[in-house]
Amino acid sequence: MTDKLSPKQRAAAALRNMCVADSLAMPVHWYYRTTDIERQFPGGITRLEAAPEFHPSSIMSLHSTNQGGRGPHGTGNKRQIVGDVILKGKRLFWGKANQHYHQGMNTGENTLNAHCARMLMRTLIANQGRYDTDDFLDAYIELMTADPPQHRDTYAESYHRGFFANLQRGKAKDSCGAVTHDTPSIGGLVTIAPIVFAERLQGTPLADVQTVCRQHLWLTHPDDSLAKVCDHYTALLNDLLFAGPEHSPQAIIAKCAKQSLSLNLPDLISRAKNDSDVVGARFSTACYISGSFPSVLYLAYKYHSEPKMGLLANTNLGGDNVHRGALLGILLGLANGTTVAEFYAGLRDKTAIEKEILGLLNCI
Repeated sequence: MTDKLSPKQRAAAALRNMCVADSLAMPVHWYYRTTDIERQFPGGITRLEAAPEFHPSSIMSLHSTNQGGRGPHGTGNKRQIVGDVILKGKRLFWGKANQHYHQGMNTGENTLNAHCARMLMRTLIANQGRYDTDDFLDAYIELMTADPPQHRDTYAESYHRGFFANLQRGKAKDSCGAVTHDTPSIGGLVTIAPIVFAERLQGTPLADVQTVCRQHLWLTHPDDSLAKVCDHYTALLNDLLFAGPEHSPQAIIAKCAKQSLSLNLPDLISRAKNDSDVVGARFSTACYISGSFPSVLYLAYKYHSEPKMGLLANTNLGGDNVHRGALLGILLGLANGTTVAEFYAGLRDKTAIEKEILGLLNCI
């Protein structure tokens, strides 16, 4: 890590790489067999791609359109969460076998959770970089229920569906977080980094920022185990953001792995033949935080100085590579302040994203 980079420069690279990682992995999101990635994209993903129509291992047809988690789909003209409340006009893509989760999305487009992170950046900008629960919730509800939609994604994770099912039942907006089998998922941490950057760069003490991030997380992901990981992740972002040249990013990441997971990353790296020995064999590639967070730390440690290689490796490992990649992009950007420029230039909303990133960092 060079001493010529300011914390704001590192934060900018992190947020850019977050969007890159999301879009890069989008076409093979939730591919649980790496051979399927190779079959559809010979040689693996090497650049930004559009989403294929056919998804070889999709279980989108099992996911409820009326609540979080899995369950039956609504029928007839009955009002449903998917299609009527959120994802307006997209219900036709649900309930079908082998349907891609991001059906119809083009090269360089971002998925829903990346749009949520961007929305949060805009709310922070409007409030001079300070986080406010009501501001976030109002903006979240507006983003998700807008007609016409403000994004082109066709899938909403369980937490989105559960939140709006509770909201439709009349619960207060700050009490709509739903508990399902996949509440402790890595997707809940995608919106954390903008809060950490905005608050810490204004001098808010780390302990207070951890509290704010926990409270923010609980609005959509009420789970104690995920909240504990959030504390460690927030501290890791802080340590990388403000580290001096005497502190190597690898040492910082290894320390987090040891403290949060009792995981010895140098030893793991020395024994692994390849990335799939770790991500896929030792740790699940699914969304659950028990496997996804150690996978992110492993990839960040190994590829700390090679963000392009790291993001491509994450993409081609499959599973929940979109949300795992979003965190990895943040960590790799902080580690060396480098944006994967060739991919960033190809993002469909690059101009708007850059305006939001600079707007956030310039307002604090």
